[in-house]
Amino acid sequence: MKLFPATISTALLLVGLAALPYLQQARAQIEAGWIVLFDGKSLDNWNQIGDANWKLDDGVVIADKGNGFLISKNSYTDFQLRAEFWVDDDANSGIFIRCTDPNKVTGSTAYEVNIWDRRPDPSYDTGAIVVDGAEDTKFASGRIALQHGLGLKDDKGVANDRGVVKFRKVEIKPL
Repeated sequence: MKLFPATISTALLLVGLAALPYLQQARAQIEAGWIVLFDGKSLDNWNQIGDANWKLDDGVVIADKGNGFLISKNSYTDFQLRAEFWVDDDANSGIFIRCTDPNKVTGSTAYEVNIWDRRPDPSYDTGAIVVDGAEDTKFASGRIALQHGLGLKDDKGVANDRGVVKFRKVEIKPL
């Protein structure tokens, strides 16, 4: 069977038309200033600290053991951040912003947006950001960190090392 140039051109046109909505959406996000930090395919924009077992799985980055962070390679000052996440009941996680020390992420070196629904203290509800005495000069700029932390302590005071944390579509828009 011989393919004619018209058949090939028609096939290419149909493939191009099918991809058009995706290209338009990607172009709109780029034009709107959004930068993809995690695309579901690689961790090229991140460094790892701690011993959490981060791995890629079907378009998400996932950890289910250890205590650690994925730290963005770049620092940001004023921005909008969006991320899709999922945690199971035993998980302890958060997104830390304006991390001033890329080798040590804590509440004293960054702001944390908490992700953990079962924490016994309700002041740390998911989405809560604890910023007592927050000042732009305190953490004026820094990196973004995704956390997999140790969970609830048992009756002997030992924190559990369970809980699945998943992140995808992490994007930032510098302002």
